[in-house]
Amino acid sequence: MNKRSMRVLEFNKILEMLTGYAASDMAKRRCDRIKPQRDINVINTHQEETRDALLRLNRQGNVSFSGLRDIHASIKRLEVKGALTTSELLDVAAVINTAMEVKAYGDGSDLADTVTARNSETESGTVFDSYDSLTERFNQLVPLEYISSEIKRCIISVDEIADDASSTLKSICKKIKLANDKLHDQLLKIVKSDISKDKLQDSIITMRNGRYCIPVKQEYRSQFPGMIHDRSSSGSTLFIEPMAVVNLNNEIKELANEELIEIEEILANLSNLAADAVEDIAFNLELLVELDFIFAKAKFARSYNGSQPIFNTDGIIDIKQGRHPLLEKHSVVPVDIRLGEEYNLLIVTGPNTGGKTVSLKTLGLFTLMGQAGLHIPALEGSKLSVFDDVFADIGDEQSIEQSLSTFSSHMSNIVYIVDHASENSLCLFDELGGGTDPVEGAALAIAILNHLKNMGARCMATTHYSELKTYALSTENVENASCEFDIKTLQPTYKLMIGIPGKSNAFAISKKLGLPDYIIASAKENVDSDSVDMESLIADLERSKKSIEEDERAIEQYKKEVEELKSSLEEKEKNIKEKRADILAEARQEASEIIDEAKELADKTIRDYNKWRNNPEKADMRQMEEKRGKLRDKLKSYEQGGKKETPKRTSHHKAKDFRIGDTVEVISMDARGTITALPDANGIAGVKMGILNSRLPISDLIIIPDQEPKQSYGAKAKNSAIKGKAMFISPEINVIGKTVDEAVSLIDKYLDDAALSHLEKVTIIHGKGTGALRNGIHQFLKKHPLVKSFRAGEYGEGEYGVTIVEL
Repeated sequence: MNKRSMRVLEFNKILEMLTGYAASDMAKRRCDRIKPQRDINVINTHQEETRDALLRLNRQGNVSFSGLRDIHASIKRLEVKGALTTSELLDVAAVINTAMEVKAYGDGSDLADTVTARNSETESGTVFDSYDSLTERFNQLVPLEYISSEIKRCIISVDEIADDASSTLKSICKKIKLANDKLHDQLLKIVKSDISKDKLQDSIITMRNGRYCIPVKQEYRSQFPGMIHDRSSSGSTLFIEPMAVVNLNNEIKELANEELIEIEEILANLSNLAADAVEDIAFNLELLVELDFIFAKAKFARSYNGSQPIFNTDGIIDIKQGRHPLLEKHSVVPVDIRLGEEYNLLIVTGPNTGGKTVSLKTLGLFTLMGQAGLHIPALEGSKLSVFDDVFADIGDEQSIEQSLSTFSSHMSNIVYIVDHASENSLCLFDELGGGTDPVEGAALAIAILNHLKNMGARCMATTHYSELKTYALSTENVENASCEFDIKTLQPTYKLMIGIPGKSNAFAISKKLGLPDYIIASAKENVDSDSVDMESLIADLERSKKSIEEDERAIEQYKKEVEELKSSLEEKEKNIKEKRADILAEARQEASEIIDEAKELADKTIRDYNKWRNNPEKADMRQMEEKRGKLRDKLKSYEQGGKKETPKRTSHHKAKDFRIGDTVEVISMDARGTITALPDANGIAGVKMGILNSRLPISDLIIIPDQEPKQSYGAKAKNSAIKGKAMFISPEINVIGKTVDEAVSLIDKYLDDAALSHLEKVTIIHGKGTGALRNGIHQFLKKHPLVKSFRAGEYGEGEYGVTIVEL
């Protein structure tokens, strides 16, 4: 890649930020040396590694590489069977422990839950892989716990070896302790004796040249036979090793030498133990550095809520809501950039400080980051193309030493770009043709862009020249774009609008700032008529675009209402069919029971009458009449049970009772509506039910009284404004960067607006971060009366960075 372009696009600053997320110096160096790749397979592999590491971070938490040390020099010494120092052995143990911790992180029991399930089509359908691109690396780490345990057992710190590191060392240390105790006892007798009390400078035991001594006054040296090891600077004090402890000191010195020899033996044995597994240690080290590097990319992506771009080799770019990673993430305005599908050349115009250069740098920087295996701060599904090179002419690099003006500096760089660009290049120009005569500069800019367009390169350029706007409007495969400017506030909105050329706002801004009208009028007279026509065309385009957008929003709202009404009717029809089937089944059951009961009653009655007819003398007329009365009552109850009277609802309202805006119930349709037109002479009123407008007789309408007191005109106007706002509410809300309290307040109001707009499902974008904001929002949603359910986003929806709410 072109080094100058990487510098002007500030790719080096991205690498500096990335380096801060690596734990080891080795991974930091690798981050600093990262370069964009040209092979799409290599790029996709690196992107998948970053994605899988990011998924693990979000679902398993952080993995620590703090124990990773640069032990390459120690490994080389082990390869030749050399002995290591205590410091080097402790570093080896730290690397081995880090490898075991990282392996445990990768081999966690919830591994299947920590990766993205990839769909692969087979004959039997869809299957899911339970591993990701990092699983193999985790599995390859070799556990060498026996080495690190032995090193830690023997070495307490860099300066201390454990006494029980070996039986020999333990024995030596025990002998040294006994000898020291014996020597101190003898010296204490001398120091504490009454005879020596006045002859010693101090009643202490000190050490000189590794041997224990006592401080004797110069005049009493003859009374303390022994070896003089030192004297004070004044000469008044002699440090004498009494003859009584010379042998003990010699013994301690010899034991100390034996101790050093034994320690060297222990370090040699530990080094040999590590040398036997030096290949595994070296292999683990390389894997850990690689994993540290990959997880550094993932942590960096998490810091700006990055996503994996979809790469192609067709020159197609589609950046969705891209945010420049070097700008403050809470204030940066996202931009949409498309290139390479409908057009290969994009010309951006607009006011200064309006965001043109930021949009230009965003495209170039995203391309470099993506090809380097880094995620980009944009929405899921953004597309990038693989380019052989990225060329950028941005900024002013005039040189006094080289006698280069602004124009000459730019042109020198442009000459290089024209000489080296190909059909697989991305070329970015800021203020192309600037710094010289506008007519000649515009002509040069058009010629340069036309040459690169014909070559097949993908280009994006910013300019103030109207000639380039006309060129884009009249040339195939070229598109205009602009950075929006708010005349009312005299502030840029930083939004990139593709398809609309930038409009000159000089006159409007000057008038707003107080420049007299007669000066502005005079200036307008000096403007070429073709330029005026161009500005008028731009204004017409902007008005048409806004009108089309408003129409599209209204159509979308109508579609939603139609779908809701359709779903409601289908649900009602389904319920009616289910209830009808239940009623029929119940009726059949009841009828069957009535028939059985009637048969039984009829049979019993016939038997009784037959008995009475055959034996008239036994017939009891009173009993017969009583039974007949019971039979009559039973039949009557059957007849009455089958007649369930349904009171017929009728309207008793008169035409004068109706008012515009009254809520009414339509009896024939069992639905509610609103009066839109008063009844005419025939008693026919206008009623709106959802999106359906009808004319119905007032006999079919029942007025539903208002539950709330009448509102003032101001309140009605306010409610109307609220409804108008709710009609065009977005199906998502972004609260990234807010505190929990701020986010909850915004979401509460947003859910009310969403309910007014009849939205069934909304998306809350809160980012992944630490999870504190997400947890706070989830606690709030659990208690909200408008929320039916909620869940975290799935792959492609934003995953744990968003929450899907069903109202």
